[in-house]
Amino acid sequence: MARQPFDAPGPDAAVFVISVAAELTGLHPQTLRTYERMGLITPGRTGGGGRRYSHRDIDLLREIHDLTSSGIGIEGVRRILALENRVAAVAARNEELQAELAATREALHQALAAQRGDPRGIPNKLPVLRDPGPGQAVVVWRRGR
Repeated sequence: MARQPFDAPGPDAAVFVISVAAELTGLHPQTLRTYERMGLITPGRTGGGGRRYSHRDIDLLREIHDLTSSGIGIEGVRRILALENRVAAVAARNEELQAELAATREALHQALAAQRGDPRGIPNKLPVLRDPGPGQAVVVWRRGR
């Protein structure tokens, strides 16, 4: 039987039991339970109710540990985490809006170029001229300023 290639779990896959998460973060398992009760972290759960922590959870626990070790209280940590989440959401929305603006500008540029008859997409300030037949002349007027 051929073996399937191993796909590493993503950063949100809840794979670590509480003892491994505690060891990875340098925190006591009871501290992890306390942080969960306080709402600072929400680990995944197994069918039997056991906690499972993801790589992202481990990173968050390390950040909480760093903040509390530097003298910041739990309410300060909660506020910092909330602000970091808000900044990340605003940054993501900003990227979406910038992409939408760029697409709108490109569509407008193409529409203006098509309206002016320029196949290369470069706006032409002159009117569209057809090849004059014999005995015809083209006169271009310039507006006064």
